[in-house]
Formats: sequence, C-alpha cells, structure tokens
Amino acid sequence: MFKLVNNCLNFRQSIFQAQCVFCDVGLNNSQLSICTACLASLPAASDNDCPQCGLSSGGTLCGHCLKSPPAFDATYALFRYAYPLDGLLQKYKYGNALVMAEVFGKLLSSARKAFPPPDLLIPMPLHPQRLRERGFNQAVEIARVTARELNLALDIHSCKRIRFSTPQATLPLKQRVRNMRNAFVCNRSLEGLKVALVDDVMTTGASLHALASAVRRAGAASLT
Repeated sequence: MFKLVNNCLNFRQSIFQAQCVFCDVGLNNSQLSICTACLASLPAASDNDCPQCGLSSGGTLCGHCLKSPPAFDATYALFRYAYPLDGLLQKYKYGNALVMAEVFGKLLSSARKAFPPPDLLIPMPLHPQRLRERGFNQAVEIARVTARELNLALDIHSCKRIRFSTPQATLPLKQRVRNMRNAFVCNRSLEGLKVALVDDVMTTGASLHALASAVRRAGAASLT
C-alpha cells in the first residue's frame, strides 16, 4: 500500500510543477519541496539546549540529566516544536501527508552529515494496533529517507513496541515516563554498535528513553 501511495506521489510530481509544502509557491528546484523563504522561517533548534536531552538549559547538561541521565547519550534536534512546523507535523502525522517524510528525511540527513555516522538507524516503533489505526509509522518513513540519503543501515524490525498505552501527547508530563515503562523490546544483538534513534517529535524524551533502554540492553555501545 505504501509503495502504491509513494508511486502516485512521484507520478504527480513528475507531471505537475513542484510546489512548496508550506506556501504552495512553484519550485524550480524540487529537491526539498520547500521554498527558500519558508525554509528560513522554520524555528531552528537552539544552541542553549541540553546536549543530552535537548531541553532548554543554557547549553550545558541540565540538572535532570546530571541527576538521572537518560539511556541515550545525546540529542540532535533540527527544530523547535513551534509555528509553522507544529502544524505541518500534525498534517503529516494525522493527515496522511506522506510527501512530508521526504522533506523531513532530507533535512535530517543534511544536518547529520556534519556528525560521525552511526552503524544503524532505528526509528521509533509503533504498537501494531496504533499502526493499524494510523496506516503508517511516521518515524519509519522519515528514517527511510535519511538512511537512503546517508547510505546508512536501517532496522525497522528488531525493536518492537509491546505495550499499547495512552498516547503521550494526552498525558501530563509527570505521567509520561510511567506510561512508557517496559513498552519496548529489542530481539537482536546490537553488541558494540553505534545506534541513532529517529522520531518525529521529542517533548520530555520519555518515549526515546524507554526505547533507548531496550536498545542498551541489546548491547548498543552508544545512542543518539
């Protein structure tokens, strides 16, 4: 099904002039499907964020990471979750705007070129019931593009979400860690590998911490 949708999107782009996904202006260069002006308007991530969890901290390790460090070593965020990016992500995630996976994946791969490459990309898994409801995994589709652009290995099968729980976005911040407890398993050895986890949105980092914990147990040497 996903292959058919992507083929339709590719066919549409081949016979019509590409348009910016934000403002619909025509594009001569459709490499990113976003015009220069809209790209410049996106809310870039701040250098003042905690390098480990990505929360605002003045650029140093925050108190929470010093006291209770998450299972991942560092966070690389492209943007803040703010206008107009927030609306676009909602459209992608809940409006089946799959073309946005290409945009986000290429932006992510462009930013990651400045860092040492990981051995493996693992996108955030969805519980099978949630996957049936949504029809696609938004993190997987972004990771597919990133892996392709950077020629990285992609693993979408080894880590699974085994607990179906309340969506994180509907919960108070303090309940999100409890909601993710024992939510993931990893069924292959990742001994000694440098692993990068991919997700579309990170708020408190509770979901990524839970996934990273499972990947750590599988033997990963480093996690970003």
